[in-house]
Amino acid sequence: MHADQVVYDHEAKKSHHDAVEVDAFTALAIEEQDHDIKYRTLSWQKATLLLFGEYVCLAILALAWSWSVLGWVCGFFITFGLGIVTWYTSYVLWQFCMRHPEAHDICDIAAILFPAIPRIAFEITGVMLLLNNIFLIGFHVFTGAKIFNTLSDGAVCTVAFQAITAVIGIIVSLPRTLNHVSIMSIVSAIAMGIAIILSMVYAGIEDHPLYGYGGNYPELGPVKTSVGLPGAPGFIAGTNAVLNITFLWIGQILYPSFIAEMKRPQDFPKALASLTILQLILFSVTAAVGYYYNGQYATAPIIGSLSEPWAKKSAFAFVLIPTVIIGAIYGNVAGKFLFKRILGNTKHAHSHSIVGWGTWIAIDIFIWAVAFVLGNVIPSMGDFLGIMSAAFDSFFGFIFWAVAYYHMNKNRLFTNWKMTTMTVINVIIFFLGLFMLGPGLYTSVDAIIADYAGAVRQPFSCASNAL
Repeated sequence: MHADQVVYDHEAKKSHHDAVEVDAFTALAIEEQDHDIKYRTLSWQKATLLLFGEYVCLAILALAWSWSVLGWVCGFFITFGLGIVTWYTSYVLWQFCMRHPEAHDICDIAAILFPAIPRIAFEITGVMLLLNNIFLIGFHVFTGAKIFNTLSDGAVCTVAFQAITAVIGIIVSLPRTLNHVSIMSIVSAIAMGIAIILSMVYAGIEDHPLYGYGGNYPELGPVKTSVGLPGAPGFIAGTNAVLNITFLWIGQILYPSFIAEMKRPQDFPKALASLTILQLILFSVTAAVGYYYNGQYATAPIIGSLSEPWAKKSAFAFVLIPTVIIGAIYGNVAGKFLFKRILGNTKHAHSHSIVGWGTWIAIDIFIWAVAFVLGNVIPSMGDFLGIMSAAFDSFFGFIFWAVAYYHMNKNRLFTNWKMTTMTVINVIIFFLGLFMLGPGLYTSVDAIIADYAGAVRQPFSCASNAL
């Protein structure tokens, strides 16, 4: 029961809870003392930077488009509301990890959440983990080619640019611990921050945007914004706009892996609180500025709406660094899952042996090779974000943690008004996940079909995908 009390009666059980935590997690850290490669090395400050580096990505520059579909009020409240829900579900995730220190990743958690079918739950979640991360890496392969094409005016075949991005990603993904990746994550966040600032400044100083999805300027009239819904966006466009925002917030699939590599997993709430505040500020300001200056001409990413070629190139150049590094973070987590399945707890898993490094490098190449294929098959940035949100974020951002809440509180779900309120909230979260999975996946697939029916480049084409 101590994990339950952490949620709602923390002070009353703090001493007992901390003692259990210290015993369990200290024992796990002691086990690594004689290992060549030690994984439990992250402080909560480094965990914050690592997580923030993951979130400071190109998808932030798609927020202005989402707000152009939803308007000021809906855009802000959906962005803010999803932030609060994500913080809460992430806190539940941490509490569950504290109760189950033997869980090292999202697959271990799935096996505990569904005790009637632990092996099936583990394997299915493992496939989803790999697909989610490889889809994300494929998104970054796709983006890398878009950046190279924009900077070089399509000087080389797009497939070649995607291959170059994949090779760079393989090299950056070689470190086997997140502690090393955290340093790169800081560099990634700084570079993407510069790209975001430049995009907003350029949008503000230009006379007008270049184009929007509905037509070139001034075909859609003067730039304007809307307090409410701008007309009737339709179910598909509206749902995809919400899914794009959801994609930015949902990162819980990586959290168990981060918690498992922290010196003191007990400190994860500090990292989570810091992260959520930083995200709320960054997401809201970027979306608001981009929407204000581009209105109905907002594109995803907003760099595509800039009218001056030099402005596009100078802003987009900085995106190359986070494109590769964020891909490497997801590659690291996916790689560790496969690595553990292949080598288990043998000495090669934590030593500098030829077998250990050979296996790790082979996995690294395999992951980026599959991502390269996906980067060629899925036609647009918005399509990537929508289908990933629907297929994977529905589980890893919502459904799993409503089930985790049930497990930790199943004997007292309706014992008082506070527990009843929290139970109702978690039921809502569960059904939000189901909505994303059903109608959300339908709209995402429909958008991909519509793109292929329109004027998009074909898979493995040399046609430029430049902004």
